[in-house]
Amino acid sequence: MRTNEPEYTGLYRSGELERRVERLEARLGECDICPRECGADRLRGKVGSCNSAYLPIVSSVCAHHGEEPVLSGSRGSGTIFFGNCNLRCVYCQNHQISQDPETQQHYEVGTRVLAERMLYLQDGLKCHNINLVTPSHFVPQIVRAVLEAVPMGLRLPLVYNTSSYDSIETLRELDGIISIYLADLRYASNEMGRKYSRVRHYADSSRAAIKEMYRQVGNLEVDDEGIARKGLIIRHLILPNGIAGSEDSLSWLVNEISPAVAVSIMSQYHPAHHAYRYRELNRRILPEEYDSVVRLAERLGMENGWVQGMSSPANYLPDFSVDEPFSAKRRRRVR
Repeated sequence: MRTNEPEYTGLYRSGELERRVERLEARLGECDICPRECGADRLRGKVGSCNSAYLPIVSSVCAHHGEEPVLSGSRGSGTIFFGNCNLRCVYCQNHQISQDPETQQHYEVGTRVLAERMLYLQDGLKCHNINLVTPSHFVPQIVRAVLEAVPMGLRLPLVYNTSSYDSIETLRELDGIISIYLADLRYASNEMGRKYSRVRHYADSSRAAIKEMYRQVGNLEVDDEGIARKGLIIRHLILPNGIAGSEDSLSWLVNEISPAVAVSIMSQYHPAHHAYRYRELNRRILPEEYDSVVRLAERLGMENGWVQGMSSPANYLPDFSVDEPFSAKRRRRVR
């Protein structure tokens, strides 16, 4: 592999990247790309449980300056927001694009266009990385776009920005393609996942997925400018009334993944979308709930990562009807 090039360039030259595309696309015929394993023939345009057929849906492309500092840096993280989702989170802040499939059909693009969007973020906007947001249901299409983009000059690290409801078999095909996994750990309980995200076995599936991600990329590595080059970052959103199971989840990370894993503790919960239907979710988190999780992270010795301040939730709510859906966000270092 050439110096400073992502591993996927070597996979391209060896022919392995093309072989992975072929294996992934074949699985779309009876789709098992995500843990729902719905069996839809997405190759022939049938819609799967993710509300998507074959063509990838690109809802927004922008330089995002509000991600974790190691991703946004000075030039922004080159975000590609994919439409639809394999979860149905009742409080989803991105519900405009994740849970409105009829509207999202208008944003279908070919893989060549997706490849060109990657190059635009790299060469036009000079972003530090390509940040693939909600990618789980479009992995075959993303990998094909990378296959098309490499001979066009793509060289940036790829960030897999996921809910962690991912298939282990699918993640294994991403080994050496993805440099940075930015993975949610939403619940410690399968029951909470079923009730609030309409999915079975979220806790079990996400923990298995995070173990596979960590196997591939390990702890976070940054370059001389403090920009992420490789590694795992875990996002944990504090939810009201202990619904996220923060103590269980963070303890699991320390004991089963690594005490040095980079963790981004997020306070930005806002009762968006259908959260108003659930009394236990229909409010922001309280200062004492926030302080409890911050103290927990300190007690567990989690020194790598960030803690999001208790600022106005309006600063974190996207509006995907405009070109720049996010305003700038700030996080402070844990230590």
